Amino acid sequence: MERQPWPSDAPLEGEGQAPVKLLLVEDDDSLAEEIVGDLCGRGYEVSRAATGTEGLEMARRDDYALLVMDRMLPGMDGLSVLETLREQGMTMPVLVLSALSAVDDRISGLKAGGDDYLTKPFVMEELAARLEALLRRPIYGRTSMLKLGPLEMDLLERRVRRDGREIDLLPREFRLLEYMIRRPNTVLTRTMLLEDVWNYRFVPRTNLVDVHIGKLRRKVDRDGEEPLIHSIRGAGFCLRVPE
Repeated sequence: MERQPWPSDAPLEGEGQAPVKLLLVEDDDSLAEEIVGDLCGRGYEVSRAATGTEGLEMARRDDYALLVMDRMLPGMDGLSVLETLREQGMTMPVLVLSALSAVDDRISGLKAGGDDYLTKPFVMEELAARLEALLRRPIYGRTSMLKLGPLEMDLLERRVRRDGREIDLLPREFRLLEYMIRRPNTVLTRTMLLEDVWNYRFVPRTNLVDVHIGKLRRKVDRDGEEPLIHSIRGAGFCLRVPE
């Protein structure tokens, strides 16, 4: 895993505004270095994965505004990664990179869940322009609703229902459940939750996660309902939906 720090002298769109976080999944080291350098110079914060499997794990773990993904990757090809992310409810825009330029190849990339398709070779100005266009798209057009089994989450109205039952959540509980819904059937460690939900960059000795998981579980899993939130002994927690 490589993480390119965001340059301190990179341009900002607004005073105090955090940089937009992107994930690049590309196995060609020289091309990846060129893309990361160019995008960081434009003010983005870019993380890079070199394999499909690594890219899938990183996309699950962190909240990226956009993914740039090569189609041909070792371990797990880009379209399989993309299909898996979409099946798991992850809806960030994805730009697919590929040396395959036939119409059928572009169509298959878009059908797999891609939002745009850029063929190699390309110039960095076109890549940057396509990313800007994707980021300008209204977020509510893609991500206003998350559905997983009996759970339904409205990200605009900040409402959650289970089989039609309204669940009243505090803001942190809402964020925690959203994080879990986007990563179903995945063991989420306390460190992952502290870093990604609470934005800690160190791991304090605290039972903060356990306390919030307990409160969330009591609201989501009522008596008589099949449990969805599970504790994995010695590992963390997992949101599992009935088959």
